[in-house]
Amino acid sequence: MIRPYRIDIPQSDLDDLHARLDRTRWPDDLSATGWAYGVPADYLRDLVHHWRHSYDWRAAEAELNEWPQFTTVIDGTTVHFAHIRSPEPNATPLIVTHGWPGSIVEFLDVVGPLTDPAAHGGDPADAFHVVVPSIPGYGLSGPPADTGWDADRIARAWAELMRRLGYERFGAQGGDWGSAISRALGRLCPDRIVGVHLNLVIGAHATRERPRTNSPRSLPRSGSARSSRGAGGAPGRARGRGTSPCSRPGRRPSPTA
Repeated sequence: MIRPYRIDIPQSDLDDLHARLDRTRWPDDLSATGWAYGVPADYLRDLVHHWRHSYDWRAAEAELNEWPQFTTVIDGTTVHFAHIRSPEPNATPLIVTHGWPGSIVEFLDVVGPLTDPAAHGGDPADAFHVVVPSIPGYGLSGPPADTGWDADRIARAWAELMRRLGYERFGAQGGDWGSAISRALGRLCPDRIVGVHLNLVIGAHATRERPRTNSPRSLPRSGSARSSRGAGGAPGRARGRGTSPCSRPGRRPSPTA
């Protein structure tokens, strides 16, 4: 099930954050050491002052809420994502993944040109339907229901997310940890991925592909399927009628969000 979502942080949470920042107990600073022994106290004071007195969270919240946002549970974990459709009917589906420390905010300036290139002086043939998920444990996703959420597992979750949205084939883009996840999508789901674009590549020094140690995890197609657990509480394969998110369906379902 995919549910609409809107960011609305309670004012009490913001007030609590402000109060904790105001109560910061600043340490003494060694003189003339620069960054050799950590963050200089004066620099950190300026940073905290910015977050406490200058940064407008409500304005940032309103800007993010211009995107249609949703949540869905995949592999036992809540995944938050934005889904911005292009006005071009033949746009290519694209999932973009942030890095660490990062969030979907990384893509505020690029979603417009990607979804509506004609409005930004580009070619309408280059348009994308853009899906921007938050990695489990980051931003508004998660926290993960269990351990083991490595790049491969997140990639399979992203493949399942795109299946739920009705996208049989799609592109993947990511930087930093997003590059590891996007690369895993291309490696694990070659029949569904039309292309992969990476920046700030993790493991760029590698000279050979790492071996695969297990088969793709089978994710449930609906919330009715339950995951089993092996010895020591390790997650097992999904029970019930499921399918690998990396396999191509017989026909493309209608988008649901």
